Amino acid sequence: MSKAAPAKKSVAAAPPPGCTLDINDPQVQSAAIRIQASYRGHRSRKELREKGPPRVLEALKDVVLIEGSAAKLTCRISAFPDPFIRWSKDGKELRDGPKYRYIFEDPDVVALVVRDGELADLGQYSINVTNPFGQCSDSARILVEVPAKIQKGPDNTKARKGATVTLTAEILGEPAPDVGWTKDGEDIEEDDRVFFEIGSTTTTLTIRRATPQDSGKYEVYVENSLGMDQSFARVDVA
Repeated sequence: MSKAAPAKKSVAAAPPPGCTLDINDPQVQSAAIRIQASYRGHRSRKELREKGPPRVLEALKDVVLIEGSAAKLTCRISAFPDPFIRWSKDGKELRDGPKYRYIFEDPDVVALVVRDGELADLGQYSINVTNPFGQCSDSARILVEVPAKIQKGPDNTKARKGATVTLTAEILGEPAPDVGWTKDGEDIEEDDRVFFEIGSTTTTLTIRRATPQDSGKYEVYVENSLGMDQSFARVDVA
């Protein structure tokens, strides 16, 4: 019977140049300490987040929304495990969709984007954050700015002498616009026979006991800090 050949001893290959670490090197020891401290800090933060209800770290702020543009409400929160987020406007829940978008920018930052701004978007917006340990909430307002405009101008009117003539225009604007009426380019001097009224969405010029002298070209104009608009109508009294 032949003898077995003696086993060959394995020799570990030497590491490539520049790939060795000297644990006694002060720079290596300093790096190891920083890594350990970072890990302990991460674990401590995680343990803290796992305890108690959600908290608001950075509150919502009021936002100005220009008509036709978008507005973004941003809130920084602390919540673990992942919370349930609900946004609402004036107490009514907002569903994530084309008009309102729920945004999650990182684990701590949530936002609501309001698209296609219009005057109806004016109001108070709230966020409610809930997890198994509790809940927190915060609120802010969206302020809408709309250039002054005339949605629908007054109609041309024919009337008999002695009748009452009314010209009405539908208006819009935020801040609320200044409103005026003119006849043939001259500001109308109001009295108990000729006067105009201004509502939240309309303005009406009234001419009582109309005479042929009231015939002419009437203009209504609106103006605020964002813009102005005007519209004309013809009145004929016979």
